Amino acid sequence: MPPVADNSHHISGVAERYASSLYELAVEANSVDAVAKDLDRFKVMIDGSTDLQRLVDSPVFSAEDQSRSIIALIEKAGITGLVGNFLKVVASNRRLFAVPMMIRAYHEAVARDRGEVTADVTTAHALSPEQEQELKATLSSVTGKTVTLDVTVDASLLGGLIVKVGSRQVDTSLRTKLSTLKHTLKEVG
Repeated sequence: MPPVADNSHHISGVAERYASSLYELAVEANSVDAVAKDLDRFKVMIDGSTDLQRLVDSPVFSAEDQSRSIIALIEKAGITGLVGNFLKVVASNRRLFAVPMMIRAYHEAVARDRGEVTADVTTAHALSPEQEQELKATLSSVTGKTVTLDVTVDASLLGGLIVKVGSRQVDTSLRTKLSTLKHTLKEVG
């Protein structure tokens, strides 16, 4: 039996190539931030509509159906210029399924060129503004870069937090500590 191919790696590569091309065009046009805002507006549209999610994710729709729908949506939303043309090309190439990853890859390219890094932080409870500033300062001193936080609250952690920056992860959650203690007690008993 042949090995199963990992399709997520392929999708990630597609997303990075498209995002990289868009970023290069945005730099040339001196519109990096405007492009980021339009991409974020489109992401909000996707996240807020199950019909749009279905259009983006489903292979059932033809390239023509996707293109017509995307053109109508971006015209209604006032998304023009680079992002408007970008989304039209993505739709006509049947790559809408990768748009959320393209948006993330675009933001990563912007951050990388600005010497910034994003830390994915999962906490048991919402952080106060002071706690966020302290965490940013600590992570900045460790990474040597300006840090932006992407915070998610997950009450199942019970306490503490999980911080991921690039390939490094620190897990100080109470859930993990209790799980480790449980395994240790099983080995002893």
